[in-house]
Amino acid sequence: MSLRQQNLGSIIKPGFNPLAAPTPSYTYYLYSWGSNGNGQLGLGNRTYYSSPKQVGALSNWASAGNNVGRSTVAVKTDGTLWSMGKNAYGQLGLGNTTYRSSPTQVGSLTSWLKVASGYNHTLAVKTDGTLWTWGRNASGQLGLGNTSYGVSSPTQVGSLTTWSTVVGANYSSMAIKTDGTLWTWGNGTYGVLGLGNTTYYSSPKQVGALTNWLSITAGEYSCIAIKTDGTLWAWGYNNYGNLGLGNRTDYSSPKQVGALTTWSKVSGGYQVTAAITTAGALFTWGRGQFGQTGLGNTTSYSSPKQVGSLTNWSVINAVNIHCLAVKTDGTLWSWGRNADGQLGLGSTVDVSSPTQVGGLTTWGIPYTGSNYSYALLY
Repeated sequence: MSLRQQNLGSIIKPGFNPLAAPTPSYTYYLYSWGSNGNGQLGLGNRTYYSSPKQVGALSNWASAGNNVGRSTVAVKTDGTLWSMGKNAYGQLGLGNTTYRSSPTQVGSLTSWLKVASGYNHTLAVKTDGTLWTWGRNASGQLGLGNTSYGVSSPTQVGSLTTWSTVVGANYSSMAIKTDGTLWTWGNGTYGVLGLGNTTYYSSPKQVGALTNWLSITAGEYSCIAIKTDGTLWAWGYNNYGNLGLGNRTDYSSPKQVGALTTWSKVSGGYQVTAAITTAGALFTWGRGQFGQTGLGNTTSYSSPKQVGSLTNWSVINAVNIHCLAVKTDGTLWSWGRNADGQLGLGSTVDVSSPTQVGGLTTWGIPYTGSNYSYALLY
C-alpha cells in the first residue's frame, strides 16, 4: 500500500475497508462554518455562517489540518495543496502575504500527503517522507535552524525522508517519524516541547529515546500523545487540568495519564482535551467554562471524565474552545463555545453537551480552527 493510499484509508468514512478495493468509492466534499473574518472558510467572502456551507463544488478533498490560527490548509486526493484565510506571515505558502477567501493552490506539486497548522505557521509531509514548513518563525517553529520573521513558501526541513505525522501549536511544532521517535521544536514555554526545560529550539529535537510514539496533538502550550501500547501521555501548560493528571501543575517532560492502555484517538484544544478509547467511549477534561468538556456543565476537570455512556464515537477534534466529533454512524456532533456559530447548529448559543449537527450520516473527519470549523462529507 502506498503512502497516499494509507492517508486516504485514514480519513475515509467509518466502515470502509481500503483493502477491499483499489480506490475509495466515496467523494470528498469540504464544508466550513463559523468565524470568517479572514476568509478562512474558503467561501469567497468574509461572512460568518452558523451552519455548514460547501466549499466550492469539487468532491476531491482528502484531508485538512486543525488550526489554532485563522487560515486553512488542505490536501486534495490528487496530492495538490490548497490554502485560504489569513496570510500575514506567509502561512498560506503562496510566496506572498495576501489574504485569500477562496482555496488557492500552493505551487503545482502533486506529492503532498499530510498538513497541519499552528498559530500563523504551517507544516506538511510529502509522499516521499520529507518535511516542509512555512509561515511565522520568530520562535524557530519552522525548524529551519533560524528565527527569520517569516517564510512565505514551503521550505524543506533538513533532508530526512522519514517524517510521518506533524502538528502545530501556538509557536511550536511536533512530529513523529516512521521509526516511532518523537521530535519537537520552537517556543518551549511551559515545557510544551517535552524536553525537560522551557528553552526555545529552532531545529527538531528528539523527545527522549523511545520509539513507540503513535500519534500526537497539541493545544496552545500543551501536548497529548498516544504510544503504540495504548497509553496516554501529556506535558506542558496545565492551569485548567488539561493534561488530565489530576492537578494543575505544568510539566516539561511527558507524564502518563492514568493507567489505561486502551486509548485510540486524542485531540488537544485550548485548555481542554478529548480522547476516544478503543471501545469507542469518549472522555474529556480541562477547562469547561463554555461547556467544551461536553459534560452538561461549565466545570473544569483535571482528570478524564466520560461523556455519557455511548461507545460509538469514532473521531474527535478539539483545538480552540469547542469540540467536534463523528460517531460510527457518520453523524456529526458539536459542543462548547459558539459565539461565532462554530458549532454549526444554526445559532450562536453555547452548548455544554454533544448536539447533532443536521441529520446527515456521511460525515468524515471534522477539523476545528480558532472559532470556526470544517469537515469532510462523503
